[in-house]
Amino acid sequence: MNKLSIVCLAAAGLSSCTGSKTTQSESGNADNKSVRQPNIVILLTDDQGYGDMKCYGSPRLQTPNLDRLAAEGTRFTNFYAGAAASTPSRAALLTGRYAERVGVPGVVDDTSENGIKRSEITLAEYLKQNDYATGIVGKWHLGYQPEYLPLRHGFTEFFGLPYSNDMWPYHPAPDHAYPALPLYDNDRVIEYNAPVNQMTTRLTERAIRFINDHKAEPFFLYLPYTQPHVPLGVSDKFKGKSGEGLYADVIMEIDWSVGEIMKTLKANGLDENTIVMFTSDNGPWLSYGNHGGSNGGLREGKGTTFDGGQRVPFVVRMPGVIPAGKVSDQFLSALDITPTLVNLTQSQMPRMNKFDGQDAWGILTGEETGHRPFYFVYNGVVEALRDGKWKCVVPHSYRIVKTPGKDGLPGEQIAKGGNIGLALFDMEADPKESNDMAAQHPEIAEQMYARIKEFQKEIDEEMKHLIIE
Repeated sequence: MNKLSIVCLAAAGLSSCTGSKTTQSESGNADNKSVRQPNIVILLTDDQGYGDMKCYGSPRLQTPNLDRLAAEGTRFTNFYAGAAASTPSRAALLTGRYAERVGVPGVVDDTSENGIKRSEITLAEYLKQNDYATGIVGKWHLGYQPEYLPLRHGFTEFFGLPYSNDMWPYHPAPDHAYPALPLYDNDRVIEYNAPVNQMTTRLTERAIRFINDHKAEPFFLYLPYTQPHVPLGVSDKFKGKSGEGLYADVIMEIDWSVGEIMKTLKANGLDENTIVMFTSDNGPWLSYGNHGGSNGGLREGKGTTFDGGQRVPFVVRMPGVIPAGKVSDQFLSALDITPTLVNLTQSQMPRMNKFDGQDAWGILTGEETGHRPFYFVYNGVVEALRDGKWKCVVPHSYRIVKTPGKDGLPGEQIAKGGNIGLALFDMEADPKESNDMAAQHPEIAEQMYARIKEFQKEIDEEMKHLIIE
């Protein structure tokens, strides 16, 4: 029996999985449980740190809906974002490939001429050709030129921003003069410089509408929130409600949004046949101080390949399929999401790009199984490798925060203020990457370093033909 059949049987209460591939039920009534394909909901926050949920150890953040999602599913403690910054991280998640292959090794903005390659195939494209409705509600950030926008890359609906919400005229420390920030409704700009304090609510309302509009067919909803990336914004219904400051208010509103999405799925009889994934695009932006998140005690934050920059929360829920109440320490990454879901839904295409990630369905469903090595790449440079419990870090300079900012103003951040030599860390015993074991295990360090050098050659070759502006 294949994985899709198992999912169907679990979602349908062990009834038969017959009927049209393109409909959720014979009559369109969600109460009919002759389910064929699972719905997919991916909830992605922006700059939320590893320590920014109560179930991940936060002593001050209130996240009851996210905690419930974890209690009803599996919470992973060794999950890595595809990169330590927004654009390459999202590219990795949506293609299953390192961003350097995809055409976006670094963050893009309103001046960038590059974006996701036309030849790349996104998760949305795989699912769309398999009769899924595909919608993105939120931040895209894979190129703003028309050929790079979501409707050209598999999504049938788009409501949101082309890039980050700080790339607008009100940036507190801009590196250039940003133009007005457009808000898109499909391929039409409907507004400029939309108020940040209403964005989470607006995205939630649009996501709910998408679910209601497509409840009678398989759908993929990708909801990349614009928060808690600075500038922080929260609606009046949550302003000051946490008692712990604006960042905590913002997380509280995101948590509310997750609860509203789950209520909508349940109201339509879809929650048992929907895979829900929640994660973040990278670690916290520490230079913003009290407007940045928490790395949960890990080393460094966003913009670095230490675990504070890429280890993020990851929760997966699907009743009867994903183990409930389980906490898994198996390591996996956002590169695995697309290959896993493509294989699960049997959405393969005649022409497919080779995945860097792996089909991790066994890990998601509770099997104790191995994982292929994961390379940490930042702006085209391979800086580290995780293989099993070991993480090898190559000599490089990295970003440090000298003085944290406050109340929306950035502090002093030094791009190459930190330096590290060849290092080896036992991530099971030392998740904070504080005890270098290279001297005790030189053969492991050298062998992993050699593999990093070989992979760097591969990445260099991939990037030869890229035009990055």
